[in-house]
Amino acid sequence: MADGKPIVNKENWPDKIPASGLTKDLSLPLEVYMASYEDQVTVEEATNDLQQSCMKDYGIDLTLPRAGANPPPSDNDANIERRYGITNRAEAEKYGYQLPPALREHTKQTLRDLSGVEVEVLTGHTKPEPPNTPKGVKAGEPFAAPGRDTQPARAEHNGKKLKTGGCIGWSRDQLGVKEADPIIVAQLAGDSLTQSMKDDQVIKAIAAWSSCMDDKGHTGLADPYKAMDRGFTNNGEPSQESIALAVDDIDCKKQTDLVKIWFGVESAIQNKQITDNKSQLTGIKEQRGKELAAARKQNAASAQ
Repeated sequence: MADGKPIVNKENWPDKIPASGLTKDLSLPLEVYMASYEDQVTVEEATNDLQQSCMKDYGIDLTLPRAGANPPPSDNDANIERRYGITNRAEAEKYGYQLPPALREHTKQTLRDLSGVEVEVLTGHTKPEPPNTPKGVKAGEPFAAPGRDTQPARAEHNGKKLKTGGCIGWSRDQLGVKEADPIIVAQLAGDSLTQSMKDDQVIKAIAAWSSCMDDKGHTGLADPYKAMDRGFTNNGEPSQESIALAVDDIDCKKQTDLVKIWFGVESAIQNKQITDNKSQLTGIKEQRGKELAAARKQNAASAQ
């Protein structure tokens, strides 16, 4: 428990597909190739469990922060709920352009300061040295300075040879997790959004939305992103003006059918992208499936 609240509260996790608002039941074609939040947590739980047991083999007790404590506002990188600007009127009436409070709070989980040898066992490299305080800066004052380069870890600890990449590298190897998630899916999704904004149907629908906003007294808004910029408040608390803008924004989207038109155009673009990159995308999906299967097996074993 943290501050009387559960550390992981799945009620705050994003829906896989929006259950309300103008994007209700909408899912872009490329989302099939993106890791869902639940899947990310599943893999993180498994790697954490393996890392803790690995550290224990070297006589080190380590409790890592629990996965799933601080969910994002959207289930995956598509961010469909806000991809075309805000879309949920019920939330806009309360929070304007801000996220709901549950998603703005951050559940703190502290990891104890690790000794040099513990860092080596965990990571496979030495603990970064704190940067030197430049002249003229008092101790404890913040300053911008890079950390010192790390060195390869010692060969062994407590009579046991250290693993390549430390317990972190070993845990990923056990699950078959690749070093870096392929960025092609995010790149394609970025390209499809950019392309969609050049489409005549979308240009026409955005212009109709802008005209609708003009009629409601919100002039000079070229597109929904400009409305978000104008309505977003720095202190995190929505003003009455930002709430009024947000509600009108969504009402104009509904009146002009903007979200449905934009989603349809972008879906067609993504379907072509998928056809053009089929083998690479299929490989990504299969790799993720293997990682998930291994992670679920690990989590089931640790739960027994």
